[in-house]
Amino acid sequence: MTKIILASHHTMASGLKDTLNYIFPSDLEIADISAYLNNTPIEEELAAVIDPVDPADEILIFTDMPGGSVCQACAPYILKRPNTHLFAGMNLPLVLTLALQAQSGALDEAGIETAIAEARSQIVYVNASFSASDDDEEDE
Repeated sequence: MTKIILASHHTMASGLKDTLNYIFPSDLEIADISAYLNNTPIEEELAAVIDPVDPADEILIFTDMPGGSVCQACAPYILKRPNTHLFAGMNLPLVLTLALQAQSGALDEAGIETAIAEARSQIVYVNASFSASDDDEEDE
């Protein structure tokens, strides 16, 4: 079984989970941790979600930004648990793609790298696209 954990500063994780459940209702176990909204240390919130998971099960942890305190709190789990994958800079295309791979049982390193590349390609400065199309129209 695969468990997905979305962890962020404030409520980004819960919002992404809500959106993910709307687009992709699945049987995957998805947890969200919205850090620093109460007085519970992030390490305790993570332990409450991760410790009950069977060590043989796969865990995908998505955090909001690399180098941030949430990602740093998650990092020790990739050393403690062999089937744990940590991703920083989560966005909907990345989480959705990897959730689909996990649900189909096709999650592997090549698929993960492809999903990351595809998620990066979804970040687009739309203004530049409009400028390019305006330039093309002027050339005609």
